Amino acid sequence: MNKLLLSVLITGAALTGNSYAALSSELEGRLLLLEQRVKQAEARADKAEEKIQQRSHDDRTVNTAVADQQKTPTDTQVLTLAGFNNLKLYGDVELNMDGASRSGQLTSLKTSDDKHWKPGSHERWDINGRILIGLDGYTRHDNGFFSGFTVQPLANINGNMNVDDAAFFFGEEKNWQAKVGRFEAYDMFPLNQDTFVEYSGNTANDLYSDGYGYIYMMKEGRGRSNSGGSFNLSKNIGNWYLELNTLLEEGTALFVDKRYHGNDLVSNKNAVYLRPVVAWKKEAFSAAVAMESNVVKNAWRYENAQGEMSDPSRRHGYGLTLSWNGQATDPQDGVIASFSTAYLDAQDEQDFSIGANTLWRRFEIGYIYAHNNIEKFNSSSVIQDEGGVFDGAGKYSIHTVHTSYLFPDIMNMKNFNLYLGAYASLLNTADAGSDGDTRYGMRARFKYFF
Repeated sequence: MNKLLLSVLITGAALTGNSYAALSSELEGRLLLLEQRVKQAEARADKAEEKIQQRSHDDRTVNTAVADQQKTPTDTQVLTLAGFNNLKLYGDVELNMDGASRSGQLTSLKTSDDKHWKPGSHERWDINGRILIGLDGYTRHDNGFFSGFTVQPLANINGNMNVDDAAFFFGEEKNWQAKVGRFEAYDMFPLNQDTFVEYSGNTANDLYSDGYGYIYMMKEGRGRSNSGGSFNLSKNIGNWYLELNTLLEEGTALFVDKRYHGNDLVSNKNAVYLRPVVAWKKEAFSAAVAMESNVVKNAWRYENAQGEMSDPSRRHGYGLTLSWNGQATDPQDGVIASFSTAYLDAQDEQDFSIGANTLWRRFEIGYIYAHNNIEKFNSSSVIQDEGGVFDGAGKYSIHTVHTSYLFPDIMNMKNFNLYLGAYASLLNTADAGSDGDTRYGMRARFKYFF
């Protein structure tokens, strides 16, 4: 029995030894396989790192090539910015809902954004306006000089396309600037927040209209003409600002229907308006004096009743404006106030205008007085216009009150405003038996910036 037990133990031990040897061999194989896999993973990681380093090197090479291409153009097409370090894309929507006592001009000021709108004798209720998209470019150089451009296409809701500003400028910052193209020069008759009486559109065109009086505002040589361009030089010297605007245009564009004092005008040569301005500003107060004059004789002519050719292109204007801007330091309760006066000495006509307005807490109110002295008028060829009042020689006066109120941040949107505006005018003649005429209108203007 003992021998049998001993044999069983010896046999079990032998089997156990064989099993342990087999298990040990299997574990050793698995460890070797794991070691190989770790080595393979390390090899793949090394290759990935090499690829990342190579890609970084390639990117630097491409950037260098693009920079070299900007210096020396090649046939390869690459989208780049043409040297401007400041580009700005912006725009605004300005849509009006109008109601007026007549669908004609109250005075020589347009009461509609539609430049093709014609005077008439009926009440006017319409919706007008435009959408502006602007692109400005500006480059500032290390030596203090700068250059840039601005372009502002307009899409009128009547289907017409126009341009507000299109200009190129250059100069030295806080010193001098030259500007050429289509734009407006210094405003010598600001109307503050007014929304309806102010002139909309080309400030140098269609300003004068027979039969409607003339509120002269120093705008004949200001610019933004659709029949010519401007060249402007300006310089800052401490608190002083100096400007000379030169407007070259087809001179009869100033007159609606190319008529002046009942005569048909004929363009002879382009007009050249010179408009120097001297302004001074310190803190909230500013003052400016200016003049404008067409320096080309016989720029436009007409044949008088005697069959003689007359030259009405001699026009000299003078202006003064004083302003106070309290909102610069107190946006909530500050007051903005303006006082302006202008005088025009033209052939067979003298015009004087004076205006004042003030703005406080989004409410604006203003008054404009204009006096026209027409010395000669060819009434023989004039068809009486029911909408016209000043249709002959004489002295005329125009009294206008205008007001507006701003509702800001419509629907809590800081770029969406609503303006409500209104005006009322009384037109008088020097004749004792004349009752004159009255005009009035209202406007709701939606203004959205983007």
